[in-house]
Formats: sequence, structure tokens, C-alpha cells
Amino acid sequence: MDQSIALSVCCGRSVGGQALGLVLIDEIVGWRAGLDDLLARFAHRFGRAEPRRQALTYLVGLLSPLAAKNGWTLAEAAGDATPDRMQRLLNRSAWDPDAVRDDLFAYVSEHLGHDDGVLIVDETGFLKKGVKSAGVQRQYSGTAGRTENCQLGVFLAYASPVGRTLIDRELYLPRGWCDDPASCVGAGIETTLGFATKPALGLRMLERAITAGLPARWVTADEAYGQDSKFRAWLQQQRIG
Repeated sequence: MDQSIALSVCCGRSVGGQALGLVLIDEIVGWRAGLDDLLARFAHRFGRAEPRRQALTYLVGLLSPLAAKNGWTLAEAAGDATPDRMQRLLNRSAWDPDAVRDDLFAYVSEHLGHDDGVLIVDETGFLKKGVKSAGVQRQYSGTAGRTENCQLGVFLAYASPVGRTLIDRELYLPRGWCDDPASCVGAGIETTLGFATKPALGLRMLERAITAGLPARWVTADEAYGQDSKFRAWLQQQRIG
């Protein structure tokens, strides 16, 4: 829920609107309780209290109505003078994002899992101006609708009659990066990480989701994935449409 709008409604209505205000307050309390429950699922992945608190602040910022969400805007919304805390959570704090993802699988399965679930594979581009961001190069970006200097991420979403959410991600690393250990070291990428096509990355995420027990009757993706024989063969072996 958009908390700022909800609070404005609560404060701005009178007499007949008081009941509506109480309902919205209850929804906000329930929303925050649900967020606290989600954080409790992976709080143990953070060894210290400070990054645990910062992770919650970060999630609240991502769910806020901010037009742009980056280190500066999220920090400002949290009342911080600089983005240092937000950036430290993402680039210095010791926690395993893959382990958090596995916790998310269990949470999604519990709350959204359904026999008619659909797993959705798709990619998106992140426009960049420099050359040092991991995997950045001139390549086609669906975000821009043309070839641009960008990073590409392959993502997995889950949808069911109960709801939908993103559940996994893989960074596409072009061959040029895989063959350039110095650039990989500079961007914090393991030099042993080999090249993988985008369909291979999508398949990697599908295998993780199915192994984790997420129920799915169908997988959807665009033609670049559907034309990949290994991608289709694996789905047939799993008897997933």
C-alpha cells in the first residue's frame, strides 16, 4: 500500500470518513507486520543487527512511491544525510544474497504457491554511461528499444491465482567480459565464471525454483528462450507446459 496516501486519507477525512481511516490504519499495521514476517525469514543471514535493520529500511524504500529508487533517494526517504548506509548494505556488508533468495522461495511457496502457478523468464537492460559496471557493454536493451551501453539481467517471476512476485535473477556476462580477467576482478566478478547464454541463465533459475518445490504448471518466455532446444527439452522432462 502507498503509506503516504493512506495516511493522508486517514488525517484528511472527518466524521463519516473516520471508519475508512481506521480500516486504512489496520491495513497499514497488517502490511508492516507482513513485512516484519518476511524479514524474519532471512534475518539470520545477517551476522549483525545494523545490516538487519538496514535491510528492512531498504525494503521499505523499494516499496515506497519514490519516482526513482537509488542509493541517494532511498537514503533521503530513510532520513539519512548520505547514501553510505544503503551502499554499504549492498557492497560491503557480509551476507549471502543467494541464501536470501532460497529463503524467498520458501516464503513465496507458502503464500503464493498454487498448482496452476506460472514461472516467467524475461530479461531487462540497465542503461549505463561508464565501462566498469559488471557486464556492461553496447548491446540491445529492451528497456531502451535499441542498442545501448547497458547491463542485462535475466529475471524469474512467479505468478498464480493468489499473486505474483519476482523470485530470482542472473547477470548476463558477455563473452568479452569472460575473456577479460582484469575487468572481472575490477568489477568484483569471479574470474572462474564462464560464459552462459541468456536461455542457459533462465534454465538455471528454473531448475532452482522447481528444486525448491515451487509448484508450476507453465513456463512462459519470449522466442529467444523458446527457440533454445535445451530449454524446451528440460521443460518436457519436467512435464511443464
